Amino acid sequence: PEDITGDPQHCPSHFIKGGTPCDPAPPPFRLALYGEESVHTLVLLRHGESEWNSQNRYTGWCDVNLTKRGEMEARAAGRLLNENGIELDHAFTSVLKRASFTTNMALNMAKQHWVPVTKTWRLNERHYGALQGYNKDTAYAELGIDQELVMEMRRSYHTRPPMMRDDHQFWHGNDRRYKGLSNEQLDRSRGESLKDTAERIMPFFNSVIIPSLRSGNKCIVVSHANTIRTLIKQIDNISDEDIKQMSIPTGIPLLYR
Repeated sequence: PEDITGDPQHCPSHFIKGGTPCDPAPPPFRLALYGEESVHTLVLLRHGESEWNSQNRYTGWCDVNLTKRGEMEARAAGRLLNENGIELDHAFTSVLKRASFTTNMALNMAKQHWVPVTKTWRLNERHYGALQGYNKDTAYAELGIDQELVMEMRRSYHTRPPMMRDDHQFWHGNDRRYKGLSNEQLDRSRGESLKDTAERIMPFFNSVIIPSLRSGNKCIVVSHANTIRTLIKQIDNISDEDIKQMSIPTGIPLLYR
């Protein structure tokens, strides 16, 4: 039987696996065929507070839970969408549970739990390399690395963190979620600058999310601080220098129309 998209091969909730940015994009959902005269709606939402947010630890691709406060933030975001009459047709999120759980809670509170969800590693948080799992204030001392390098990595758009090795406690190379990534993609995900993060995110945004918007779908992206920052930078044409200063709060929907 066909699913609600009318495509017998297309599951309403699915993963976008690995592949190069020039791979053919999957066909966009077409749940709202309003044509080019429609008002495009895009909601950006950072996940609710995570356990490591509250502990001031570098999280990146580590898969940690929401705190109770984070769960409340996720539900509050959905309540805001509902109270303001924001209708959605298609949701996008990462393969990390703090974003995935936020998506589910927000859609449920918005009374739109049925909205199809696309999950992809390309919407993951910036990868913090060897720093992942360490406290942001003490990582340099614990790892025996130059404090100035860490500060430069946090301030600069182009500077990468120390690379994560295979023997790191949180190395993701054997995680089944990432089995579709090429060796080159895995190597590039050992530690990312903000520029690297943007180069991972934007091909997916341009080839999958934009076509969904143009087909008439009202979309929400539930993701992470640096992912949302990347999208805001591109949409609002913010400079490399200015985007570093932008803070993205947890659980607050940002509406573009």
